[in-house]
Amino acid sequence: MELTVYLAGQIHDDWRNELKEKAKQMDLPLLFVGPMENHDRSDNIGEEVKGEQPNAIFKDEAASEINNLRTQVLLGKSDVVVALFGEKYKQWNSAMDAATAITLQKPLILIRPESLHHPLKELANKAQVVVETPEQALRALSYIFESN
Repeated sequence: MELTVYLAGQIHDDWRNELKEKAKQMDLPLLFVGPMENHDRSDNIGEEVKGEQPNAIFKDEAASEINNLRTQVLLGKSDVVVALFGEKYKQWNSAMDAATAITLQKPLILIRPESLHHPLKELANKAQVVVETPEQALRALSYIFESN
């Protein structure tokens, strides 16, 4: 059995690659999907698809449409969603993806530092698992594969 895991969260550092490498070291049968990690590509995809837009707001809107399509398809096909919230960046996309997972009744693992307990308490209450590190999220996923 292989699980498809949607990795929701900011795309400004290497957390996804680190998590994927740890999963590989743990020999977990996981297929990872997620948002476009190339920030420039993500910002420009709307104009690549729809053509040049009249201003920055329309450019953002066009990119958002295509990025939302990607998210809806890949998150919808996933078996579980891992949403990372960190201290450094605003996490609007993480929150949207986590809410989508809840709406679609996808199991959700929320990764957040203790310092974000209060602002994420309602979202955390809807998640199946809340942890503080990506490694803890992988340990939770590894439990699925343990035999009796």
